[in-house]
Amino acid sequence: MEEQNMGGEPVADRRRFLMGMAMTAAGTMSAPALAQSTSGGAAPDPHQGHKMPPPPDTPVMALLVHPKMVMQDLIGPLTVFNLMRGSQIHLVWKDKQPVTTELGITVAPTTTFADCPQDVDVLFVPGGLDGTIALMDDPEVLAFLADRGSRAKYVTADCTGSLLLGAAGLLRGYRATSHWMVRDELRSMGAIPVHERVVIDRNRITGGGVTAGIDFGLTICALMRGEAAAQNIQLVIEYAPAPPFNAGTPETAPPDIVNTLLSRRGGTIERARVKAQAAGAKF
Repeated sequence: MEEQNMGGEPVADRRRFLMGMAMTAAGTMSAPALAQSTSGGAAPDPHQGHKMPPPPDTPVMALLVHPKMVMQDLIGPLTVFNLMRGSQIHLVWKDKQPVTTELGITVAPTTTFADCPQDVDVLFVPGGLDGTIALMDDPEVLAFLADRGSRAKYVTADCTGSLLLGAAGLLRGYRATSHWMVRDELRSMGAIPVHERVVIDRNRITGGGVTAGIDFGLTICALMRGEAAAQNIQLVIEYAPAPPFNAGTPETAPPDIVNTLLSRRGGTIERARVKAQAAGAKF
């Protein structure tokens, strides 16, 4: 019998997870280190993985990685997805050159747009406002998202990643959320902005800013594997938020903190507004 830890996860899988986190701290992360497939047995060659059809009932997940993304936007959901046994995870970008996150830490894509499976169960876009704005009129990125999103079982994003879904025309008529600073810009692209931590509208699932990515990931897990599986992962990662301050939303933060932040990020927010309006005008 496979040895298990106190959280119910196989020790071998847990070790792979911890090794992946160690590589991240060292400065470079790649999906095979975290577990491109956690179904057991030998891991597939990451350079040939796109040519190997996944076993039946193996969810295929395409996670966009991009320059200047907020690393936590990726790591939160990826931590959950990695612990969902049997998932085939692709970190997707235009090429396989490492992309640099807002922390200066690089992430190595495992799959290119061209080689990404045509049909995926989960299409996911992380945020990072500067990186998002830069891609909202990138034809290659938008074409990839529109194509895979047209067939994906779940079309998803957290934080400002939902702006990219909107720019690709994937949120028209759907309720969705984003980081609070730019959530209302979704309306310009035909979406219905919602002030909630995680929003589910049919097969569109979006999460709020940065830390909401863990809530989002657990929501995806519950939909695909059941609530017990999601609760097990929540316990494994000891996700029991108890922030030292009640300043995580503009409604609860001190007004001077909110105003200072909006003033400092005003130019960036305006650029997001302009890009959203331009994207919406194309539909």
